[in-house]
Amino acid sequence: MKTNPNKLWIIVLVLGWLFDFLFWENAPGVNFAIFWTACLIAGFYLLLSNGHRPHPATLLLLPLFGFFAAITFIRSEPMTTFLAYTFTMFTLTIFTVTYLGGRWMRYTLADYVSKSFSLVGSLLIRPITFAAEARKTQTEAGVQPSKYNFMPILRGLVIAIPIVMIFASLLASADVVFNQRLEDLVDAFKLENLPEYIFRMIYILFIGYGLSGIFLHAANASQDEKLVGEEKPLVPAFLGFIESSIVLGSVVALFAAFVVIQFQYFFGGTTNINVEGYTYADYARKGFGELVAVAFFALMMLLTLSGITKRETETQRKTYSGLGIALVGLLLVMLVSAYQRLNLYEVAYGFSRLRTYTHVFLIWIGLLLITTIVLEVLHKERMFAFAMLIASFGFAISLPILNVDAFIVNQNIQRELLGGNTEALDSQYFIELSDDAVPPLVKALRSSTLPDTVHEKVTAALTCIRYDRDIQRNDREYSWQSFHFARVNADKALASVQSELDTFTMDESEYPTKAVSPDGEEFPCSEYYYD
Repeated sequence: MKTNPNKLWIIVLVLGWLFDFLFWENAPGVNFAIFWTACLIAGFYLLLSNGHRPHPATLLLLPLFGFFAAITFIRSEPMTTFLAYTFTMFTLTIFTVTYLGGRWMRYTLADYVSKSFSLVGSLLIRPITFAAEARKTQTEAGVQPSKYNFMPILRGLVIAIPIVMIFASLLASADVVFNQRLEDLVDAFKLENLPEYIFRMIYILFIGYGLSGIFLHAANASQDEKLVGEEKPLVPAFLGFIESSIVLGSVVALFAAFVVIQFQYFFGGTTNINVEGYTYADYARKGFGELVAVAFFALMMLLTLSGITKRETETQRKTYSGLGIALVGLLLVMLVSAYQRLNLYEVAYGFSRLRTYTHVFLIWIGLLLITTIVLEVLHKERMFAFAMLIASFGFAISLPILNVDAFIVNQNIQRELLGGNTEALDSQYFIELSDDAVPPLVKALRSSTLPDTVHEKVTAALTCIRYDRDIQRNDREYSWQSFHFARVNADKALASVQSELDTFTMDESEYPTKAVSPDGEEFPCSEYYYD
């Protein structure tokens, strides 16, 4: 790239313009995936044309990038889309810092931290140093500067425009005739939006500058020749085996006592709900957060002790591993308890987003606990960061596959149909869900087996949803850059039951707005807290 730096500058500026074209005054949608896919393709072109071929292991990240980028315009549930945006960027970050080396599966947490700081440094410094190195390389090679070098012109315009604007405003204030001519010029060339254009040009330059740093980092600083702690531990083991065994053994004894004392409440099910006046909510919620926190902090303690404990003999290693297995086993029992408590709560009160997230989270943290002890027994502690990475990816992948909001709709309606629950179907909660919930609601509405009471609640919820969507559509027109499958599918689903929804009317006379059924029953379209 040093022999032809203009190729890099042109490409990153085009990408900066593409960002502006896709995102300026456009809601997030397919534009996010298009932009970062274009960046990936441009990066490949630049790097491959200069002989920088990616490591095969790095290419394994591309399917993950494609999956998460697609989810950003397929699902609209907030946590799912947040994780999709986050992991799209995260996979690209790993791809950049391991482009040539490909050892991301061997990274520890320290490697991720150090590589991240190195990438940030490249974003800030490397484009400047590259420009100087490119000029030096061309001079040493006897290459004459290109006659079409536009960088001096661009730099001159960036400096000149604000200066000219300041002097023009002062001169316009000094002379009425000049001020009139200046206003005519502004009207003729539609320069009234000049401040906006300047702002957009500046952030286009900033984006291009940052992307050039990313491409240059991949080309020059992604070899992974040395990983943190690979040859010598970052923190040498300093704690004696006896001390660690006492700490670990004490915690194991405490957890064992807790499990024994609480065993009837762990697995007693609904038969113990009313013990000592416990209600469903008391039983299900009491201690749930604490149990999850215990599992997390105990895992961190085990990993920390594993890294700093001296184990000089085979007996010591086996003893420590045995204590670790016992600890993980007890933690898994606690997680099963937390999972069962959550199940009971959902049977009684239905599913919500938070409860669904927690269900999936408990499964993945349980798998991570099992993997951790396997790595400890095999003396593969360095692989823990990779195990944590896989668990994180697994959690983020599980949510869009599950389709959280559609899952909540299906489960809560099914719970109502089964009957025998403590509370009726809460149709108001459906109103707060994303566009992902609309198709399953419409599917339920069109079901011939749906009882009249449930049918009316679902119709009211869809009527409120359609009302809110119409208001949003009047406030904002969606361009093709904001295309989103969830929104399109919701529109089609609502259109298919328009005649049924039209039987309800909207009462806007007071807050909250209400959907009114043909027989006069009112269903508020209000937001409220639902944990």
